[in-house]
Amino acid sequence: MSVGVVIPAAGQGKRMGTKESKQFLSFQDRPILIHTLHIFETHPEVDEIVIAVREDEIGRVRQMVAEAGLKKVTHVVTGGQERQDSVYSGLQVLSSEWVLVHDAVRPFVSHEAITRLLTDVKMHGAAILAVPVKDTVKMVDAAGIVESTPDRKRLWAVQTPQAFRADMLMEAHEQGRKIGAMVTDDAMLVEELGIDVRVVEGEYTNIKLTTPDDLVLAEAIYQMRSKRL
Repeated sequence: MSVGVVIPAAGQGKRMGTKESKQFLSFQDRPILIHTLHIFETHPEVDEIVIAVREDEIGRVRQMVAEAGLKKVTHVVTGGQERQDSVYSGLQVLSSEWVLVHDAVRPFVSHEAITRLLTDVKMHGAAILAVPVKDTVKMVDAAGIVESTPDRKRLWAVQTPQAFRADMLMEAHEQGRKIGAMVTDDAMLVEELGIDVRVVEGEYTNIKLTTPDDLVLAEAIYQMRSKRL
């Protein structure tokens, strides 16, 4: 059963506060995007990788991929204005039966977490990585007043990859486009089809690099893992 990966990488990442898009920032002498791609390039169950980027960055990304020697990248396509548009563009050229959708700026997901996710998705059709929320969470109204305190035991912070049967995710995206749905992750679109999405426990080190503070944490994670090797 073939497995493909779609990497939406057309965002600018304004919260990082840099002129360069965050996926292209250098980390340990390589662009963050290349670190992320290398994880899937070296995973034995992944067959193909599709990257969605801004149109004016296609040539640049193809060159990066070639220089890094990434053989599993089959397409670099034009992404869209929103993340879900970029994922949809990637799905249109994907040939695999199963698909993982992963943030371009999550360069620390482990092979072990990906394998756990693939095991679950092949049994259930839809699965996502997530970790239990550590802090107490408050629901707050527009005036800054606490409305409620959800039970922390039921709260999970969602990560990527998110994994689906490819035809299911394509159907979910097409339905979302018809109704004009705006979502923050692919699982929301699949949930709208009435399909159960399984949660697979991820890792707290699988962080998304969004702000300058995240780069400091990324360095610590990198050094910690280097010492284990």
